[in-house]
Amino acid sequence: MNIAVYCGASKGNNPVYQQAAIKLGKWIARNNNTLIYGGGKAGLMGILADSVLENSGRVIGIIPTFLQERELAHPNISEMRVVESMSERKAEMLSLSDACLALPGGPGTLEEITEVVSWARVGQNNNPCVFFNENDYYEPIKNFYDQMVSSDFLSIADRKKILFSNSLTEIDRFIENYTPPVVRKY
Repeated sequence: MNIAVYCGASKGNNPVYQQAAIKLGKWIARNNNTLIYGGGKAGLMGILADSVLENSGRVIGIIPTFLQERELAHPNISEMRVVESMSERKAEMLSLSDACLALPGGPGTLEEITEVVSWARVGQNNNPCVFFNENDYYEPIKNFYDQMVSSDFLSIADRKKILFSNSLTEIDRFIENYTPPVVRKY
């Protein structure tokens, strides 16, 4: 299985986030999955890729030319694909993946996972979407999705299609049993 992981080029200020990236990388490799990610060597991106590689896993990076030119590309991954724009990067990552997961990160990470969650609701993404909720990092977003339900902007059924967890057992089970949301008709 190919797992798209969205994460930042920063490490964050708490070592628990770096440990989460290592833990996730080991899990991806141990389960013979392939990491699909943004292709960077900095921050959680680099830590995650290194963890997969150190555990004999496969890593495919998708990087826009403008980031490659800044020497942010990871030099040791299994395969690097270069695209022209961030939009192309996101589309390529999604087209290669069977599941989408976000480690803690900044605005770019949040934008990427939110986009694939949104696309799932309109039938443009059949992959399970997971917020890796290490140290309750995504708890405010989880609460916001719950508020969307209570305000009738999101159905309970669609809310159940989004997982917030840092349990690899729970994440594995969620991915294995996932069925895409039913596309609603207006």
